[in-house]
Amino acid sequence: MYSLLLAIIYVAFVSLGLPDSLVGSGWPVMHQDLGVPVAFAGIITMIIAVGTIVSSLASERVTLRFGTGVVTAISVGMTAAALVGFSTSEQFWMLCLWAIPYGLGAGAVDAALNNYVALHYAARHMNWLHSFWGVGASISPFVMGFAISSGQGWSTAYLLIGLAQAALTLALLASIPLWGTVDSARSPARTVRTHDLAEDAPAPQGRAPVPLETALRIPGVALILLTFGAYCALESTALLWSSTYLVAERGALPAAAAAFGALFVLGLTAGRFLAGFVAERLGDRALIRGGFVIIGVGALMLALPLSTEVVGLAGLVVVGLGSAPIYPAIIHSTPINFGRRNSQAIIGIQMAAAYTGSTLAPPAFGALSAWTGMWILPLFLAVLVMAGLVLSERLNRVVAVPARVRTHSVTT
Repeated sequence: MYSLLLAIIYVAFVSLGLPDSLVGSGWPVMHQDLGVPVAFAGIITMIIAVGTIVSSLASERVTLRFGTGVVTAISVGMTAAALVGFSTSEQFWMLCLWAIPYGLGAGAVDAALNNYVALHYAARHMNWLHSFWGVGASISPFVMGFAISSGQGWSTAYLLIGLAQAALTLALLASIPLWGTVDSARSPARTVRTHDLAEDAPAPQGRAPVPLETALRIPGVALILLTFGAYCALESTALLWSSTYLVAERGALPAAAAAFGALFVLGLTAGRFLAGFVAERLGDRALIRGGFVIIGVGALMLALPLSTEVVGLAGLVVVGLGSAPIYPAIIHSTPINFGRRNSQAIIGIQMAAAYTGSTLAPPAFGALSAWTGMWILPLFLAVLVMAGLVLSERLNRVVAVPARVRTHSVTT
């Protein structure tokens, strides 16, 4: 049952990534067809992010009531409906309308799935699962590029991805009975050190949720929220604006830029796959620290005013490689840093902080670039790198493993 459920979760992570690159890769054409300024892309992502913030904060409550399997299936179904709606949108306000159910579905499934994996599976699976998210996010720019270059239009790309999400929804509905087996069945396990902050067992279904004010008072929670917000602001900005940067600053054609914009996601995907092999040996803290440093190197490569485009394109890959381990490491360390009983509540709040960063950063960069020019993208990324690195190092000093520790089992 473990292997079957894990395979389903891997497919679900592919599904999570499929829609995430569509707006960024298609926007150079979409904004022209819809007759809106280029900076309006930030409005779409802001609406989606607000929906994810709301559903992330409510994720512990709904997951404890209905279970992870049900929440995952219903949430993916909502995103499928929203993507099909995107494909039928002929005006900008229609995109805004369909962005609401997309955001609500994305936030709930993100928090529920990440907590489930953090509690029940080894660190390597957390990285590999997020690598599979990258597989989905890497596929969709090529789907968008093909739809645009073949003359079918950006709406065809949304329709195809929406139908794929609908098929996954049916598979997830059929898998609902499997989700409770991991907690109850006996299986091989590994031992992990964890803080003695709460009861060792995960929160059972039906238990009252942890109040928001209680979770926020746990030492280090505020710092991890700021760190996660800075990282996700960086990731969402690179994901949304890299194609437009290539068109404006490197002279790439829109269809080619949609494909080149996938270089960031390809680096992200490859980096998470590789990180899975070393995650348990290096540890979450080293992965986060090294990731931010590598992103800084990639931003520098992206900014170099060279006559060749090769270094800049390679810089997008390096930014993706550096970004790779940060998100999985932050999530995976949550039960260890703050207690398994508190993990669903804190991961839900982390998702809200992440999408707050995603909400504010893309439109802020859109407004900034309209004033200064798109050349400022590498500098914008560098500032977020410094913020994330400083905050994460401060967190490491605040959240220290105490002398008194105990162990819990995590399914491999």
